Amino acid sequence: MCRLTSNAIMWSSLIIYFLSLTVISNCGERGDDIKVNIVVTIPPQAEFVREVGGDKVSVSILVPPGANPHTYEPTPAQLKSISEADIYYIVGSGIEFELTWVKKLKGINHDMVVIDGSEGIELIDGDPHIWLSPKNAIIMVNNLCEGLIKIDPDNSKYYEANKDRYIERLRNLDNKIMEKLSGINNRRFIVYHPSWAYFCHDYNLIQIPIEQEGKDPTAQTIEDVIKEARSFGIDVVFVSPQHSTRSAEVIADEIGGETVPINPLSENYIENIKNVADKLAEALKR
Repeated sequence: MCRLTSNAIMWSSLIIYFLSLTVISNCGERGDDIKVNIVVTIPPQAEFVREVGGDKVSVSILVPPGANPHTYEPTPAQLKSISEADIYYIVGSGIEFELTWVKKLKGINHDMVVIDGSEGIELIDGDPHIWLSPKNAIIMVNNLCEGLIKIDPDNSKYYEANKDRYIERLRNLDNKIMEKLSGINNRRFIVYHPSWAYFCHDYNLIQIPIEQEGKDPTAQTIEDVIKEARSFGIDVVFVSPQHSTRSAEVIADEIGGETVPINPLSENYIENIKNVADKLAEALKR
């Protein structure tokens, strides 16, 4: 009980402190050379912001590379960046970090505009990883551009032109992945954390997850995955840097295969998704 009270007092003190910083920072008007400060939740969004905003924006990432957005808590330095932000560009699909922190962060900076990247995307129950579909990424980029123009209408043509160029690259990425994965008979792959439902939906694949509902697998689950791997001739288990590889390595050993890393949270979005598609294609063709 004492701990809860102390945490509440600490949080209240932080809000008061950062609110005072916000008031001070908002006293002046935005000059022509002042960038729009944008905060994002995860690294892939940072590429979206840089590609659309160019040299008119600055971007800060709340959940850093390698961290898990299901469990991460912001640092005092990140709370300060929120107090100075013009925009918080959220994923909006139910990431635990956002469910826990968006309202609290908005309480630090009442003037901060929240742009929802998921608007217009048909969500899959239980999977917040909407950005792993290039088609969804296009929608997220459009949402970002619309929100950015509302904040900074003087640079609307600049943002629109950047957005169009980047979306063309995303469309090319989508087409290349479709071509790369077409004609492959085996459409199943094993992955520790089930991040790839949207990617699978786009390219007619089936992910076999080891982790179940955010929990480490039971012995029975591991046995079931091993049986399924043998049944479909699967010899690759995909892992990510945000999660333990222990059970994945056990399964890989049992099926005479290997673990292969893929990262759902890489900051270099287009290059990363291309690399993931390459690794999947190689594994599925074995």
